Amino acid sequence: MNFGYEQIKSNKLCCGAMKVYQGVLLLFCCQFLHTLGKQCFCIFKIHILKSLYLQSLINLHHVFTALDCTVIDGNLKQIDAGSGSVVGVNNLNETFVLIDNVFTKISGSLKHFSVGPAGQLGVNTANNIFKYQSGGFIQFPGLLKQVDAGGDQIIAGVNMYDDIYCLNMDANNKWPSSNTPWVQLNGKLKYYSCGPYSCWGVNSIDQIFIMKDVSSNVCSGSGSFINIPGLLSMIEVATDGSVFGVNSQGNLYQRTGVTRSKPDGTDWISMVACSNGHKHVSFDLGVLWVVCVDGSIRKCTLTNSSPFRVFVNLT
Repeated sequence: MNFGYEQIKSNKLCCGAMKVYQGVLLLFCCQFLHTLGKQCFCIFKIHILKSLYLQSLINLHHVFTALDCTVIDGNLKQIDAGSGSVVGVNNLNETFVLIDNVFTKISGSLKHFSVGPAGQLGVNTANNIFKYQSGGFIQFPGLLKQVDAGGDQIIAGVNMYDDIYCLNMDANNKWPSSNTPWVQLNGKLKYYSCGPYSCWGVNSIDQIFIMKDVSSNVCSGSGSFINIPGLLSMIEVATDGSVFGVNSQGNLYQRTGVTRSKPDGTDWISMVACSNGHKHVSFDLGVLWVVCVDGSIRKCTLTNSSPFRVFVNLT
Protein backbone atom coordinates (compact mmCIF):
# COMPACT_ATOMS: atom_id res chain seq x y z
CA MET A 1 0.00 0.00 0.00
CA ASN A 2 1.61 3.25 -1.15
CA PHE A 3 0.67 6.72 -0.01
CA GLY A 4 1.43 10.03 -1.68
CA TYR A 5 2.15 13.06 0.46
CA GLU A 6 1.65 16.52 -0.86
CA GLN A 7 2.95 19.72 0.68
CA ILE A 8 0.30 22.39 0.71
CA LYS A 9 0.71 26.15 0.93
CA SER A 10 -2.37 28.30 1.60
CA ASN A 11 -3.58 31.55 3.09
CA LYS A 12 -6.85 30.32 4.64
CA LEU A 13 -7.76 28.68 7.91
CA CYS A 14 -9.71 25.47 8.13
CA CYS A 15 -9.18 22.26 10.04
CA GLY A 16 -11.50 19.31 10.28
CA ALA A 17 -11.87 15.59 10.22
CA MET A 18 -14.32 13.25 8.61
CA LYS A 19 -14.90 9.57 8.56
CA VAL A 20 -14.60 8.47 4.96
CA TYR A 21 -15.51 4.82 5.21
CA GLN A 22 -14.89 1.79 7.34
CA GLY A 23 -11.16 1.25 7.58
CA VAL A 24 -10.27 4.95 7.39
CA LEU A 25 -9.38 6.37 10.78
CA LEU A 26 -9.27 10.12 10.21
CA LEU A 27 -8.59 12.39 7.30
CA PHE A 28 -7.24 15.71 8.55
CA CYS A 29 -7.35 18.45 5.97
CA CYS A 30 -5.49 21.62 6.83
CA GLN A 31 -5.36 25.07 5.37
CA PHE A 32 -3.56 27.82 7.08
CA LEU A 33 -4.00 31.40 8.18
CA HIS A 34 -1.88 34.13 6.67
CA THR A 35 -0.76 36.03 9.75
CA LEU A 36 1.99 38.52 10.60
CA GLY A 37 3.22 38.44 7.02
CA LYS A 38 4.17 34.77 7.37
CA GLN A 39 2.78 31.74 5.60
CA CYS A 40 2.45 28.39 7.29
CA PHE A 41 3.37 25.11 5.71
CA CYS A 42 2.14 21.66 6.53
CA ILE A 43 2.69 18.15 5.39
CA PHE A 44 -0.19 15.92 6.37
CA LYS A 45 -0.56 12.19 6.28
CA ILE A 46 -3.46 9.86 5.96
CA HIS A 47 -3.38 6.72 8.08
CA ILE A 48 -5.51 3.99 6.62
CA LEU A 49 -6.13 0.54 8.01
CA LYS A 50 -5.84 -2.33 5.60
CA SER A 51 -9.26 -3.91 5.11
CA LEU A 52 -11.06 -6.14 2.69
CA TYR A 53 -13.01 -3.20 1.31
CA LEU A 54 -9.86 -1.19 0.64
CA GLN A 55 -8.22 -4.14 -1.07
CA SER A 56 -11.14 -4.32 -3.50
CA LEU A 57 -10.48 -0.77 -4.71
CA ILE A 58 -7.42 -0.60 -6.90
CA ASN A 59 -5.46 2.52 -7.82
CA LEU A 60 -8.14 5.00 -6.85
CA HIS A 61 -6.88 8.57 -7.10
CA HIS A 62 -8.91 10.53 -4.54
CA VAL A 63 -9.32 14.23 -5.19
CA PHE A 64 -11.99 15.71 -2.97
CA THR A 65 -13.83 18.11 -5.28
CA ALA A 66 -16.36 20.63 -4.03
CA LEU A 67 -19.92 20.61 -5.37
CA ASP A 68 -22.34 23.51 -5.24
CA CYS A 69 -25.73 21.81 -4.86
CA THR A 70 -29.35 22.85 -4.45
CA VAL A 71 -32.26 20.64 -3.43
CA ILE A 72 -34.90 20.06 -6.11
CA ASP A 73 -38.43 19.14 -5.04
CA GLY A 74 -39.39 15.55 -5.73
CA ASN A 75 -38.39 11.99 -4.94
CA LEU A 76 -36.84 9.63 -7.49
CA LYS A 77 -35.01 6.31 -7.64
CA GLN A 78 -33.37 6.95 -11.03
CA ILE A 79 -32.51 10.06 -13.02
CA ASP A 80 -31.09 10.78 -16.47
CA ALA A 81 -30.04 13.97 -18.22
CA GLY A 82 -29.15 14.51 -21.85
CA SER A 83 -29.63 16.88 -24.79
CA GLY A 84 -30.90 19.55 -22.42
CA SER A 85 -33.63 17.39 -20.85
CA VAL A 86 -33.86 15.71 -17.45
CA VAL A 87 -36.12 12.72 -16.72
CA GLY A 88 -36.59 10.19 -13.94
CA VAL A 89 -38.76 7.60 -12.25
CA ASN A 90 -39.81 7.10 -8.63
CA ASN A 91 -40.33 4.00 -6.49
CA LEU A 92 -43.87 3.66 -7.87
CA ASN A 93 -42.43 3.60 -11.43
CA GLU A 94 -44.14 6.90 -12.18
CA THR A 95 -42.35 8.91 -14.87
CA PHE A 96 -41.25 12.53 -14.62
CA VAL A 97 -39.82 15.22 -16.90
CA LEU A 98 -38.16 18.39 -15.62
CA ILE A 99 -40.14 21.41 -16.81
CA ASP A 100 -39.21 24.89 -15.54
CA ASN A 101 -37.07 23.30 -12.81
CA VAL A 102 -40.02 21.21 -11.58
CA PHE A 103 -40.28 17.44 -12.02
CA THR A 104 -43.64 17.05 -13.73
CA LYS A 105 -45.40 13.69 -13.87
CA ILE A 106 -46.30 12.37 -17.31
CA SER A 107 -48.34 9.34 -18.33
CA GLY A 108 -46.60 5.99 -18.40
CA SER A 109 -45.12 3.47 -15.99
CA LEU A 110 -41.38 2.81 -16.27
CA LYS A 111 -38.67 1.39 -14.01
CA HIS A 112 -35.88 3.09 -16.00
CA PHE A 113 -36.05 6.23 -18.15
CA SER A 114 -33.28 7.64 -20.38
CA VAL A 115 -32.93 10.73 -22.54
CA GLY A 116 -30.28 11.81 -25.01
CA PRO A 117 -29.40 12.07 -28.71
CA ALA A 118 -31.14 8.73 -29.34
CA GLY A 119 -34.44 10.09 -28.01
CA GLN A 120 -36.46 9.42 -24.87
CA LEU A 121 -36.57 5.71 -24.07
CA GLY A 122 -37.65 3.63 -21.11
CA VAL A 123 -38.36 0.11 -19.93
CA ASN A 124 -41.18 -1.16 -17.74
CA THR A 125 -41.32 -3.90 -15.12
CA ALA A 126 -41.95 -6.48 -17.85
CA ASN A 127 -38.74 -5.30 -19.60
CA ASN A 128 -40.67 -3.96 -22.57
CA ILE A 129 -38.98 -1.02 -24.29
CA PHE A 130 -40.81 2.22 -25.04
CA LYS A 131 -39.85 5.27 -27.08
CA TYR A 132 -41.50 8.63 -26.55
CA GLN A 133 -42.88 9.91 -29.85
CA SER A 134 -45.73 12.22 -30.84
CA GLY A 135 -46.64 12.96 -27.24
CA GLY A 136 -46.74 9.40 -25.94
CA PHE A 137 -44.79 6.19 -25.34
CA ILE A 138 -44.81 3.66 -28.18
CA GLN A 139 -43.57 0.13 -27.61
CA PHE A 140 -40.21 -0.51 -29.23
CA PRO A 141 -39.04 -3.97 -30.40
CA GLY A 142 -36.95 -5.93 -27.91
CA LEU A 143 -36.64 -6.61 -24.18
CA LEU A 144 -34.27 -4.76 -21.85
CA LYS A 145 -34.14 -4.16 -18.10
CA GLN A 146 -32.07 -0.98 -18.51
CA VAL A 147 -31.80 1.26 -21.57
CA ASP A 148 -29.58 4.20 -22.49
CA ALA A 149 -30.12 6.99 -25.03
CA GLY A 150 -26.88 8.90 -24.47
CA GLY A 151 -24.84 7.66 -27.42
CA ASP A 152 -24.59 9.33 -30.82
CA GLN A 153 -28.20 8.45 -31.75
CA ILE A 154 -27.57 4.82 -30.83
CA ILE A 155 -29.58 2.86 -28.27
CA ALA A 156 -27.86 0.57 -25.76
CA GLY A 157 -28.84 -1.51 -22.77
CA VAL A 158 -28.87 -4.85 -21.01
CA ASN A 159 -31.57 -7.49 -20.62
CA MET A 160 -32.73 -9.59 -17.68
CA TYR A 161 -29.86 -12.04 -18.27
CA ASP A 162 -27.24 -9.23 -18.31
CA ASP A 163 -26.76 -9.69 -22.05
CA ILE A 164 -25.60 -6.47 -23.72
CA TYR A 165 -27.25 -4.98 -26.80
CA CYS A 166 -27.02 -1.88 -28.96
CA LEU A 167 -28.84 -0.50 -31.99
CA ASN A 168 -27.15 1.62 -34.65
CA MET A 169 -28.31 5.12 -35.53
CA ASP A 170 -29.99 4.30 -38.85
CA ALA A 171 -32.14 1.54 -37.37
CA ASN A 172 -33.13 3.78 -34.46
CA ASN A 173 -34.02 6.78 -36.60
CA LYS A 174 -35.88 4.82 -39.29
CA TRP A 175 -38.06 2.90 -36.85
CA PRO A 176 -40.96 2.08 -37.10
CA SER A 177 -40.71 2.03 -40.89
CA SER A 178 -37.79 -0.43 -40.79
CA ASN A 179 -36.53 -3.36 -38.73
CA THR A 180 -34.53 -3.03 -35.53
CA PRO A 181 -31.50 -5.35 -35.83
CA TRP A 182 -30.17 -5.36 -32.28
CA VAL A 183 -26.43 -6.09 -32.05
CA GLN A 184 -25.38 -8.35 -29.16
CA LEU A 185 -22.01 -7.65 -27.57
CA ASN A 186 -19.78 -10.21 -25.88
CA GLY A 187 -19.87 -10.23 -22.11
CA LYS A 188 -22.32 -9.69 -19.26
CA LEU A 189 -23.24 -6.37 -17.66
CA LYS A 190 -26.01 -5.22 -15.33
CA TYR A 191 -25.79 -1.55 -16.38
CA TYR A 192 -24.57 0.02 -19.64
CA SER A 193 -24.30 3.66 -20.70
CA CYS A 194 -22.97 5.31 -23.85
CA GLY A 195 -21.49 8.65 -24.82
CA PRO A 196 -20.23 10.12 -28.10
CA TYR A 197 -17.22 7.80 -28.51
CA SER A 198 -17.33 5.13 -25.79
CA CYS A 199 -19.68 3.10 -23.64
CA TRP A 200 -19.15 2.15 -19.99
CA GLY A 201 -20.75 -0.60 -17.94
CA VAL A 202 -20.63 -2.50 -14.67
CA ASN A 203 -21.21 -6.20 -14.11
CA SER A 204 -22.93 -8.16 -11.37
CA ILE A 205 -19.92 -7.87 -9.05
CA ASP A 206 -19.51 -4.13 -9.74
CA GLN A 207 -16.43 -4.40 -11.95
CA ILE A 208 -16.13 -1.53 -14.44
CA PHE A 209 -15.64 -1.91 -18.20
CA ILE A 210 -15.27 0.39 -21.20
CA MET A 211 -16.02 -0.24 -24.87
CA LYS A 212 -13.94 2.06 -27.07
CA ASP A 213 -14.37 3.21 -30.69
CA VAL A 214 -18.16 3.42 -30.48
CA SER A 215 -19.81 5.40 -33.28
CA SER A 216 -23.28 6.02 -34.67
CA ASN A 217 -22.78 3.36 -37.34
CA VAL A 218 -20.78 0.88 -35.23
CA CYS A 219 -22.48 0.78 -31.85
CA SER A 220 -20.50 -2.35 -30.94
CA GLY A 221 -17.27 -0.33 -30.99
CA SER A 222 -13.99 -2.23 -30.89
CA GLY A 223 -15.84 -5.39 -29.86
CA SER A 224 -13.72 -5.96 -26.75
CA PHE A 225 -14.37 -4.65 -23.26
CA ILE A 226 -11.45 -3.32 -21.19
CA ASN A 227 -11.55 -3.52 -17.39
CA ILE A 228 -11.12 -0.23 -15.53
CA PRO A 229 -9.81 -0.36 -11.92
CA GLY A 230 -12.42 0.27 -9.24
CA LEU A 231 -15.91 -0.87 -8.28
CA LEU A 232 -19.22 0.83 -9.10
CA SER A 233 -22.84 -0.29 -8.91
CA MET A 234 -24.03 2.12 -11.62
CA ILE A 235 -22.30 4.32 -14.18
CA GLU A 236 -23.39 7.04 -16.59
CA VAL A 237 -21.69 8.62 -19.59
CA ALA A 238 -22.76 12.14 -20.55
CA THR A 239 -23.24 13.38 -24.10
CA ASP A 240 -19.91 15.23 -23.78
CA GLY A 241 -18.11 12.03 -22.74
CA SER A 242 -17.97 12.77 -18.99
CA VAL A 243 -18.23 9.68 -16.78
CA PHE A 244 -19.80 9.51 -13.31
CA GLY A 245 -20.78 6.62 -11.08
CA VAL A 246 -21.92 5.46 -7.66
CA ASN A 247 -20.63 2.45 -5.73
CA SER A 248 -22.50 0.05 -3.47
CA GLN A 249 -21.48 2.09 -0.40
CA GLY A 250 -23.23 5.16 -1.84
CA ASN A 251 -20.04 7.03 -2.73
CA LEU A 252 -20.02 9.29 -5.80
CA TYR A 253 -17.16 9.42 -8.32
CA GLN A 254 -16.15 11.13 -11.55
CA ARG A 255 -13.61 9.79 -14.03
CA THR A 256 -10.97 12.38 -14.85
CA GLY A 257 -8.87 12.82 -17.99
CA VAL A 258 -11.54 11.48 -20.34
CA THR A 259 -11.03 12.67 -23.93
CA ARG A 260 -11.76 11.32 -27.39
CA SER A 261 -8.11 10.30 -27.72
CA LYS A 262 -8.09 8.77 -24.22
CA PRO A 263 -11.68 7.68 -23.56
CA ASP A 264 -10.73 5.57 -20.52
CA GLY A 265 -9.41 8.62 -18.65
CA THR A 266 -6.85 8.52 -15.86
CA ASP A 267 -8.27 8.64 -12.31
CA TRP A 268 -11.38 8.66 -10.13
CA ILE A 269 -12.42 11.79 -8.21
CA SER A 270 -14.50 11.40 -5.06
CA MET A 271 -17.19 14.00 -4.40
CA VAL A 272 -20.16 14.51 -2.10
CA ALA A 273 -23.60 15.84 -3.09
CA CYS A 274 -25.67 13.95 -0.50
CA SER A 275 -24.61 13.75 3.13
CA ASN A 276 -26.54 10.49 3.55
CA GLY A 277 -25.12 8.80 0.45
CA HIS A 278 -25.83 8.63 -3.27
CA LYS A 279 -28.08 6.33 -5.31
CA HIS A 280 -28.03 7.56 -8.92
CA VAL A 281 -26.25 10.21 -10.98
CA SER A 282 -26.35 11.84 -14.42
CA PHE A 283 -24.60 14.81 -16.04
CA ASP A 284 -25.53 17.21 -18.84
CA LEU A 285 -24.62 20.75 -19.88
CA GLY A 286 -22.39 21.34 -16.87
CA VAL A 287 -24.98 20.23 -14.32
CA LEU A 288 -24.67 17.11 -12.17
CA TRP A 289 -28.02 15.57 -11.22
CA VAL A 290 -27.92 13.30 -8.19
CA VAL A 291 -30.48 11.11 -6.44
CA CYS A 292 -29.66 10.57 -2.77
CA VAL A 293 -30.29 7.29 -0.96
CA ASP A 294 -33.53 8.70 0.46
CA GLY A 295 -34.74 9.64 -3.04
CA SER A 296 -34.21 13.38 -2.64
CA ILE A 297 -32.77 15.20 -5.65
CA ARG A 298 -29.73 17.46 -5.96
CA LYS A 299 -28.80 19.82 -8.79
CA CYS A 300 -25.06 20.47 -8.61
CA THR A 301 -22.27 22.29 -10.35
CA LEU A 302 -18.60 21.37 -10.00
CA THR A 303 -16.70 24.26 -8.46
CA ASN A 304 -13.22 22.73 -8.85
CA SER A 305 -12.21 24.64 -5.74
CA SER A 306 -10.75 21.78 -3.73
CA PRO A 307 -7.79 23.18 -1.72
CA PHE A 308 -5.84 19.95 -1.57
CA ARG A 309 -5.31 16.61 -3.20
CA VAL A 310 -4.78 13.22 -1.63
CA PHE A 311 -3.10 10.54 -3.70
CA VAL A 312 -3.87 7.00 -2.61
CA ASN A 313 -2.56 3.96 -4.45
CA LEU A 314 -4.37 0.88 -3.12
CA THR A 315 -2.84 -2.42 -4.11
